[in-house]
Amino acid sequence: MNIFFSGIGGVGIGPLAEIAHDAGYKVAGSDRSTSLMTDNLMALGIEIHIGDQDGQFLQTYHDKQPVDWLIYTAALPANHPELVLAKKLGIKIAKRDELLAHIISEKKLQLIAVAGTHGKTTTTGMLIWTLQQLGVPLSYSIGTTISFGPSGKFDPASRFFVYECDEFDRNFLHFHPYLSLITSIDYDHPDTYPTDEEYLEAFSQFARQSNQVFAWDDQHAEVFYDQNQVSLIEPIQLNENIKVGGQHNRRNATLVQIALKRLDINQDTTDILSRFPGTDRRFERLADNLYSDYGHHPAEIAATLQMAREQSDHIVLIYQPHQNVRQHELRDKYTDQFELAEDVYWLPTYLSREDPKLAILQPKDLIKNITNKSSVHIADFNDELWNVIQKARSEGKLVLGMGAGAIDSWLRTKLSQEN
Repeated sequence: MNIFFSGIGGVGIGPLAEIAHDAGYKVAGSDRSTSLMTDNLMALGIEIHIGDQDGQFLQTYHDKQPVDWLIYTAALPANHPELVLAKKLGIKIAKRDELLAHIISEKKLQLIAVAGTHGKTTTTGMLIWTLQQLGVPLSYSIGTTISFGPSGKFDPASRFFVYECDEFDRNFLHFHPYLSLITSIDYDHPDTYPTDEEYLEAFSQFARQSNQVFAWDDQHAEVFYDQNQVSLIEPIQLNENIKVGGQHNRRNATLVQIALKRLDINQDTTDILSRFPGTDRRFERLADNLYSDYGHHPAEIAATLQMAREQSDHIVLIYQPHQNVRQHELRDKYTDQFELAEDVYWLPTYLSREDPKLAILQPKDLIKNITNKSSVHIADFNDELWNVIQKARSEGKLVLGMGAGAIDSWLRTKLSQEN
């Protein structure tokens, strides 16, 4: 099968291209600019066009060796030239999850899916790390970069495929897992699920499509009413002997241990999980007293601040909300989650995939219900904010940049300019 990936350098598409290549499929693709991902894929011998995605490269490539599938992301507009051309040429068009489900089925792998509003990336990373340390052959895909392997891998000797199974765009409903872990359920993605009820029903359907499910009893247990394949884990089962930062991460690690026992892997993995090196953008240390985190939901903010307080009594939070459409749902949920930070610097919302009919909410609109409002300062990406960060670091305070938008790249750029 010959597969063309439009936007092959993306964090979701790139690992899938590597998996398809490793699994023996013919792979090529295009992207507007080079990246570490495109460099890595080119080093594998994958043909990639960099520059204008006007369809000319796809046409030339298809003429030489007909393309069977074109894979694209939700970010691609319907009138994208490569999509339009693929339809004209009769090429099968699919999003990444449909292809991955096909590969898992064709290679007869048992899918271990990690789903949930929060914690799925870290939990997936923990599962990959632990199985690697145990010497278990493994295929996997995770939605971030990790220090202990590529983001996507296919091992022909593997029995399992570990996958971070995202609910956005109803992606996780393409799968019928052998075993599913559900870390948490907390209403999100209003652009996909207009109501809380629709969001919960999607998780219920995902559970029904799974052969076996493990979920926490205190996370919307009613979603799994009368589903015999769901095992609800009581909070008392939490393994506090796993020495990872943050109560939420100890919960994630406990789920991993329970899943491994279900897979007949009975070694004690407490020490292995305690050595888990973490994943990028999840409370990632950038420099002394400076951390970056992907969190952009009130529950994630509270959990990450709790983890930060295990390291320091003095936390300065730089927060960038993510997506205006999300903020219309979250504006009344920002309340007491920030109380563990002695100062909060609130940035304008990062805009992406927005509804043009919605008014852009300003920081003052979002902070009105925060219980420690006197500690909140409206800020922007400028030298004044960087000076605040540097002063806090010099005083021994832990500075945490949080958000899924530009905050991480801004912090890294400012650090590189200092060095």
